[in-house]
Amino acid sequence: MTLPVTKVLIVGHGAMGSGIALSFARGGFETTVLSRSAAKSSDPANGVRITDQLPAEQPDLVIEAVPEQMALKTVLFERLERTYGPTMILASNTSSLPLQEMADRLRRPAQFIGIHYMHPAEALPMVEVVRASQTSDETVTRTVAALARTGKEAILLNRPVVGFLINRLQHAILHEAYHLIEEGIVRAEDVDNVAKWLLGPRMCVTGLIEQKDISGLDTHALAQRGIVPHLHHGAEPSRLLQEKYQSGQLGVKTGVGFYDWRNRDVAAHKKKAGTTLERLLRLLRAERA
Repeated sequence: MTLPVTKVLIVGHGAMGSGIALSFARGGFETTVLSRSAAKSSDPANGVRITDQLPAEQPDLVIEAVPEQMALKTVLFERLERTYGPTMILASNTSSLPLQEMADRLRRPAQFIGIHYMHPAEALPMVEVVRASQTSDETVTRTVAALARTGKEAILLNRPVVGFLINRLQHAILHEAYHLIEEGIVRAEDVDNVAKWLLGPRMCVTGLIEQKDISGLDTHALAQRGIVPHLHHGAEPSRLLQEKYQSGQLGVKTGVGFYDWRNRDVAAHKKKAGTTLERLLRLLRAERA
């Protein structure tokens, strides 16, 4: 009999950790957040407990959302495996570190899995669930069932690949976009307008591949022959982006990135974007019902 997940521990209380905890609290789970600054934290939702000590009672599922440093995560995993028993599922929210390498270092890798949320974690309806080679079927089943109770649909990857699915798709598009900007062919604003007003709305309805079935794979195949050879296939990161990073043009946090954020109400901009996203997701859910 598969043991249901009822107690969840989130390690890390940053933007991702707090959002993940909120989603589990809303799903009715007994939810605890382990945070080094627990004394300064306020509960993100009713039912969420914040502590600076590992709970004495074993959680069924632990999701780490600590900074992307392999050494930091390795020490944490060792501590968790020493403290808790073999029925605990141990999950990483990493988006960039090698998941298989993490699994290979564990004493109980069959209970290890990747659960990759996108920001905002409490709002977006899908989560990447990634198997390592040792991950058991039972671990997958328990994880997917728990996520479903939080309203999340699992995108299951049968083995880890760098970037998983979502970030691979994002970076493929961005790699070409940065190249076109760097070449002076288009502006950043043009790329964003195409994403917001053309690609985004259509993808919301028919996705990427379903749309090609609808429009005809003959047309798509012939267009691919003509376009793909001329795409930017460079293996190096975008020079334009890396130069902005090196010069400290980091976007909102420094005031300038591809856009000038100085003298703008960034908080209001973020709030409006969040509200718009919520309205869009409600509409999409209604359409799927």
